Amino acid sequence: MSPTHLSVVIQARQAHVCCSTFPMARKCRSLPVLRAAVLLKQQRWPNTRSAGKKLWPRIGKSKKETKGRTAKAEVSSKASSGASTAELYALVGSQGEKVRKLKSKKADKEAVDVEVKALLAVKADYKKATGQDWKPGQAPPAHSEKTTKSEEAKPAGGSESGQLYDLVAAQGDKVRQLKSEKAGKEVIDTAVKALLAVKADYKKATGQDWKPGQVPPAQSKDTSAQEKVQKATTKESGAMTQDNMAANPEAVNLKVQIDQQGEKVRQLKTGGADKNEIAKEVQNLLALKAQYKEQTGLEVSGAARKPEKKKKPDVPKPTPKLEKKQQESSDIKHKTRLGLEARKEENLSEWFSQVITKAEMIEYYDVSGCYILRPWSFSIWEKIKDHFDKEIKKMGVENVYFPIFVSQSALEREKAHIADFAPEVAWVTRSGQTELAEPIAIRPTSETVMYPAYAKWIKSHRDLPLKLNQWNNVVRWEFKHPQPFLRTREFLWQEGHTAFATYEEASEEVYQILDHYAFIYEELLAIPVIKGRKTEKEKFAGADFTLTVECYISASGRAIQAATSHHLGQNFSKMFEIVFEDPETQEKTFVYQNSWGLTTRTIGVLCMVHGDNQGLVLPPRVASVQVVIVPCGLTANMSEDEKDAVINKCKAYEKLLSDADMRARGDYRDNYSPGWKFNHWELKGVPIRVEVGPRDVKLNQFVAVRRDKSIKLTIQEADTVQSVKDVLETIHSDMFNRAKQELDQFVTICTKWDDFCNKLDEKCLIMAPFCGCEKCEANIKDDSAK
Repeated sequence: MSPTHLSVVIQARQAHVCCSTFPMARKCRSLPVLRAAVLLKQQRWPNTRSAGKKLWPRIGKSKKETKGRTAKAEVSSKASSGASTAELYALVGSQGEKVRKLKSKKADKEAVDVEVKALLAVKADYKKATGQDWKPGQAPPAHSEKTTKSEEAKPAGGSESGQLYDLVAAQGDKVRQLKSEKAGKEVIDTAVKALLAVKADYKKATGQDWKPGQVPPAQSKDTSAQEKVQKATTKESGAMTQDNMAANPEAVNLKVQIDQQGEKVRQLKTGGADKNEIAKEVQNLLALKAQYKEQTGLEVSGAARKPEKKKKPDVPKPTPKLEKKQQESSDIKHKTRLGLEARKEENLSEWFSQVITKAEMIEYYDVSGCYILRPWSFSIWEKIKDHFDKEIKKMGVENVYFPIFVSQSALEREKAHIADFAPEVAWVTRSGQTELAEPIAIRPTSETVMYPAYAKWIKSHRDLPLKLNQWNNVVRWEFKHPQPFLRTREFLWQEGHTAFATYEEASEEVYQILDHYAFIYEELLAIPVIKGRKTEKEKFAGADFTLTVECYISASGRAIQAATSHHLGQNFSKMFEIVFEDPETQEKTFVYQNSWGLTTRTIGVLCMVHGDNQGLVLPPRVASVQVVIVPCGLTANMSEDEKDAVINKCKAYEKLLSDADMRARGDYRDNYSPGWKFNHWELKGVPIRVEVGPRDVKLNQFVAVRRDKSIKLTIQEADTVQSVKDVLETIHSDMFNRAKQELDQFVTICTKWDDFCNKLDEKCLIMAPFCGCEKCEANIKDDSAK
């Protein structure tokens, strides 16, 4: 550090203490000294005796940093040490030239930044002295070398109005300085209030608002202005006077640290932090307060608080009838946002969206029509998959996997088949930035993927029957409004593809598979179905006929296709040359084929049929958790032994049920109340909730609550396994019977066209005579449409 640099730093410190302690002595704030203080990051010194402790360690800085700081301080000193406007103008030009030379020589960025900051500083001095920005070639206005424009306009310090004028200016400078140093909010607020107070005195004394550079008229003497500044400061800060604040910057810094530490403690408390961590930070706060009192002899006032919220004006209570109506229309919304806010019978679409998300079945994805299956829903698919996979393997079906991509030539070989899928096929056309020679389709179904391989593998009657199935995903780029589970652009399914030597074998299998699908819905999902055959226009593209199971959604009054089994005849075998040598005629014969599929739509149907206004209602046979166990009645007044006895009993029930092949789970979370847990598991549709309290432990019993009917049952501990199994079976039976009753209620027979449309409007499923003609089918659709 050079001697020149050192002297500038010391001058900056002395000037800071001088003008803060004596706001009236504006002549002490010489321009070069203040500018040096700003460029040196506004270093504050507690007092003259301790200055060396903070000053001398700065000598150890790098040469580059020392050089940069010296350059800024020297330029600023030259710019303001009594320089005339002409000299300031020349200094800006020379400093600008210096910056340009450094840039042209590609000097170090830090060095350039230092000189640029110095240039900006001297430009600011020029503008302050002349009242206008520096422009090359523009002569500065004529002024005395020792008098700036602001000083000429400044009133005489000896007059009463002049003293008030100086006092406002000094307090304003102090506020700006505190803000630039990012002082504590309370300190800044105190200074601002003091500034407003002295401005009010100035206006009272002069009859006009204070404006920089405006000479105030002569007024009667008023000696209370400066006292009011000090009183306002003392009153608001609750600790130090204005003079002490300025004369002891360490106290100001301590006050800022105390405010920051206090805010930190409040945030930890409101954020629910660990008690030990909070205690540690409180001790740090108390230590800072003790240090503050030792220096100033005063207690620290509390930090500024947020203003109290205004009380809402009293609103007249609604009439009893209106109140009852409002309660009925939004009863669910007023309970909690965690539960369902839409009613199934009023807004089925919104209800469905809420139930699958709030019950943690699904999560939305950033690609429209694609969804994330969460564990709660995927476990249902796994149970369906495990059952069906076991059943088809008994029929001799084997699992395989074929690629997801289909070549364009393979997809277009069966034109009648692809015609129905064409709008839904997604194509890959580019690899990175390179266009593919031929677009590749993502499978909408796998007939065209698998059958070229079948043609290679089947040569003789000994190769038949060929029965393959794959569990995979397919993509159908639906352009209609997508719905999770029901209509999605990507979905999971199984697709079976079999080949037989005779029509009779193939036809028999088609009906067998349909029975398996009906079993899944009725025996696993507790949903009744209607078996049927699709019309010619509705059958699978390229099939001879399509069999289907349909489910009825009473809330919408519509049926939904649940699963399909297709007999393809010889249509695809002729297209893909899948032939075998007939052992009797020795001729090439085309095979008979079937395809059949079941999708994750099953989960959506389950939600629509069984769900209610409290959430899901899961059938026990596919529920991820069949029994949830919740400890109840644990209070703060209970001993740890009593609490442990309840928890241990719950865990014993959980193990007992799990060992009996029931899916049981205990909810031992201590951050949620039993009531919250009840609602949570009710929303997720768990079939049975077991409640265990201290009284139940003593009586060797527990309370079981059925989700489907909200019925409470008291079960003895000795009968736990058998009783819970019986309740699960009863729940499945009751759920199926309720759904079957709804279905039967809306199935009707129509023999007259006049009754046909009326029954449709009544949400009925209609059984009516039909000739099967495609033209008649089209007329029925057109005439019955709304």
